Amino acid sequence: MSMQDPISDMLTRIRNAADAALPKVAMPSSKMKVSIAQVMKKEGYIGDFQEEQASPGKKLVISLKYHKGTSVIEGLRRISSPSCRIYCKCDEIPNVRNGLGTAVLSTSEGVMAGSVAKKKKLGGEILCHIW
Repeated sequence: MSMQDPISDMLTRIRNAADAALPKVAMPSSKMKVSIAQVMKKEGYIGDFQEEQASPGKKLVISLKYHKGTSVIEGLRRISSPSCRIYCKCDEIPNVRNGLGTAVLSTSEGVMAGSVAKKKKLGGEILCHIW
C-alpha cells in the first residue's frame, strides 16, 4: 500500500516520538524529508539527523532534542497537503505563534524557514508550521 502524504507521516512520527520521550525516530527517507530535517536542525528543533541504508532504500533517523525533560518541539502542523496546496507570496508568509515558531516553505531555491524566505523575498508552498 502506498503512502498518500509522506510529509504528514514524517511530522506524525516526530510528534508521537516526542510525546513518548524517545531519543530517536526513524522513517523512510526522501529528499524532501531530508530538506525539512535540515531546516528543523538549523532552527534548533532537533539535535541531528542522518540517512542510513535499509533493506528497501534508505531511512532517515532523527535525534530529538529535549530541555528539562520536555521536548523542544511543542507542536507540528501540516499546512499544505497533496489534495489542497497552500501557497503564499513573500509578504504573506505567516508569523507562527507570534514569532516563536517557524513556517517551513518549499520555494524555487529549495526548502527553507519562513524567516529566510522573507529575507530572500521568496514565496512558495507552506509545508508545515513548527513551534
